[in-house]
Amino acid sequence: MRRFDLFRRFCFVVVLASLLIGGSGVWALGQVSTGEGQPRHDGTALRTIGFMTDFDVKDDAVGICKAVMDGVAPGVRIIDITHEVTPYDIAEGARFLAGSAPYFPKDAVFVVVIDPTVGSARKAIIARSKRGQFFVLPDNGLLTLVQDHDGIEAVREITNPAWMIGAKTSSTFHGRDIFSPAGAHLARGDDWTAAGPVVDVAKLVRLDAHSATVDAAGLRGEVIGTDGPFGNLVLNVSADMFASLGYRLGDVVPVSVGGTMFQLPFVKTFSDVEVGKPLAYIDSRGRLSFGINRRNFSEQYGVQAPAEVVIARKQ
Repeated sequence: MRRFDLFRRFCFVVVLASLLIGGSGVWALGQVSTGEGQPRHDGTALRTIGFMTDFDVKDDAVGICKAVMDGVAPGVRIIDITHEVTPYDIAEGARFLAGSAPYFPKDAVFVVVIDPTVGSARKAIIARSKRGQFFVLPDNGLLTLVQDHDGIEAVREITNPAWMIGAKTSSTFHGRDIFSPAGAHLARGDDWTAAGPVVDVAKLVRLDAHSATVDAAGLRGEVIGTDGPFGNLVLNVSADMFASLGYRLGDVVPVSVGGTMFQLPFVKTFSDVEVGKPLAYIDSRGRLSFGINRRNFSEQYGVQAPAEVVIARKQ
């Protein structure tokens, strides 16, 4: 009996110590088992942050930014979209942002830092889309495609030092000092109107995005990028626009890319042609694309964005 009493007292001491040292152990266990995040100021879960930069991961910049976000909003969920945007390539960043935003929650926060003019007169802003998502980024055109797809209902410039890492900010690392803390303030439910003054949506910087065109002769479009490490050509040509030319699966499509002619079979997927053979297909984002089965189209044929694409109507 004495041994049992000692054991019971020991268990009581262990439980009491865990509560004193680690806070409410029962609450913490509940958080793990339910998968819920830390609560926001309004009592609901923290908003998810989508994080994208051209920083790469060779140094500590990405980790520092994440540490700043977690410091402002402890426990915040940060999803890396990519940190390998081609350096300074705002158009590529805009394309990745618009392509990934639909897969995030409707109240998600995006912290996006492709900022070749950091420290200049360009504005650091927060924009809220008509879908309800927030975008924390430089006003340099990164929002163009999101604005075209979802619409932007309101914008604020980030000028309040309380929404930054401190009053003394670096002139070259606004990802750490402005965008990361501002994004975390949004994630934890702070009133975003406190970030700074209103910005006129009509005055947002926009990219000069080229649109493909179709006329009686055929289609003129453009290579706007490549598909990751695989070298498939990404075009600004939608599946519907291409279909209007009359081609169907199994047809061979005469295509001029940067002045070089190709005869590309239009198929569903890469394995529909032999290894090493080129093809035309509709990619996962609903755009016409050119590739080579298990090879790199861009490298093999020396094609880089931007390059003109011309496709005649089917005869």
